[in-house]
Amino acid sequence: MTDTLIEIRDLCVAFSGQTVVRNLCLDIRPGECLALVGESGSGKSVTAHSILQLLPEAGTETTGSVRYRGAELLGASPSTLQQLRGNRIAMIFQEPMTSLNPLHSIEKQIGETLLLHKGLGGKQAQSRILELLELVGIQKPKERLKAYPHQLSGGQRQRVMIAMALACEPELLIADEPTTALDVTVQRKILVLLKSLQQRLGMSLLLISHDLNLVRSIAQRVCVMRAGEIVEQADCQTLFNTPQHPYSRLLLDAEPAGVALSRDQRETVLEVDDLHVQFPLGGGLFRRKHYLRAVDGISLSVQRGKTLGIVGESGSGKSTLGQAILRLLDSSGGIRFQGEALDSLSHKQMRPWRKQMQVVFQDPFGSLSPRMSVEQIISEGLEVHAPCSLKDREAQVIQVLLDVGLDPASRHRYPHEFSGGQRQRIAIARALVLKPALMLLDEPTSALDRTVQKQVVALLRELQEKYGLTYLFISHDLAVVRALAHDMIVIKDGKVVERGPSDEVFASPQHPYTQELLAASHVPL
Repeated sequence: MTDTLIEIRDLCVAFSGQTVVRNLCLDIRPGECLALVGESGSGKSVTAHSILQLLPEAGTETTGSVRYRGAELLGASPSTLQQLRGNRIAMIFQEPMTSLNPLHSIEKQIGETLLLHKGLGGKQAQSRILELLELVGIQKPKERLKAYPHQLSGGQRQRVMIAMALACEPELLIADEPTTALDVTVQRKILVLLKSLQQRLGMSLLLISHDLNLVRSIAQRVCVMRAGEIVEQADCQTLFNTPQHPYSRLLLDAEPAGVALSRDQRETVLEVDDLHVQFPLGGGLFRRKHYLRAVDGISLSVQRGKTLGIVGESGSGKSTLGQAILRLLDSSGGIRFQGEALDSLSHKQMRPWRKQMQVVFQDPFGSLSPRMSVEQIISEGLEVHAPCSLKDREAQVIQVLLDVGLDPASRHRYPHEFSGGQRQRIAIARALVLKPALMLLDEPTSALDRTVQKQVVALLRELQEKYGLTYLFISHDLAVVRALAHDMIVIKDGKVVERGPSDEVFASPQHPYTQELLAASHVPL
């Protein structure tokens, strides 16, 4: 046995000759939580994936040493790695929709891990699966056993990933942005869960995150990464109180700032009246059908050039509401946009309105075509809705990439060649390029580190002021909602439980559910 669980020395990783991690050295001790922080593309996830050799073999060159309890993992046999993966060392990936098998039920996917490493099957496995789903906050876990990933919300899928990782009670849990898609109350529950499991099992935790509130509440030590190198490492209290490196100070100062205040009356661009969306929950020829009321009688209005924040836990109906407003889901109730009734229009009749109503989805990897270059992805909307010359189209693509902080020279690359945060910026650029009147932003900053979040909030404000854009902003990150939204509604179980100007709701929440969300948003443990 050794005093160090994981020992990394002089790790270098290069993709097609381009070095992304250089001369990295760090130790993970038994029972500790080590956090890796830094901007998107700094090499955090690549470092974590190197431990279990999860990087693609083609075009990847890895040198140095990665040891687990003294045994070298770089170059280890497939059988050795199979015994470790998911058993002694488990990983929670950043994007659950691409990590979960769309053809298998939740029960089968968690059960595979238990069968492979623990030999559990049948009722024993089901009992353990239900226990794990309850631990990570899945409501009515028995009803979710037969569900498929596409039938769960983003936050619920992330919780299933966490349950799979915890199934075998590993010695080391690598958590790559484990709470990215989770609302603040569930973030708190997951942090409490991870902390209690770490203490009970003596488990080590490698936490990769851009959320410094999360890091501060759970980590013992912090390593700050920039451009593939560790620029500072220290115990958590020291780093947060007296950061030494300028980049560490930049990260700590990067919280989205300001409060969106505006009291002037403007033209109402969107009106929604008594909107309902329901999904069938089974039933058959001789059984009565039951329905889930995902959106239950919601009314709202948004003025031109304003932002309406839509807040609530995962599964509360936020994303369903947004998609119904854009007529991407069937609904009943009134929808008026720029004075025109949209609720009675057919899909064909809706097409001319699509240019004016754009959306940024929560999962950028799932919404960007892997077969198209960035330039093709962004210019696709221009080709359909705003035809222009090839030269003009290229100029607009270059400008929007500059707007979202990406190098225009990267427009010929493909989505898999970018980090999670960079992919999210591509998705924002695709929506922005048409300069729509209304943008639905469904967790647009969930995959971005704090420095980029701050830039994106500033960008969205600037574009809103310049072009009079109207935003529907769906988020579980209340700091970003406060910085960007003029008004907000709080949704629980498909219904609005509180509404009003954002500054008033934050200063004096009236509903107990809103009070709970605000109390959890600071994530103190």
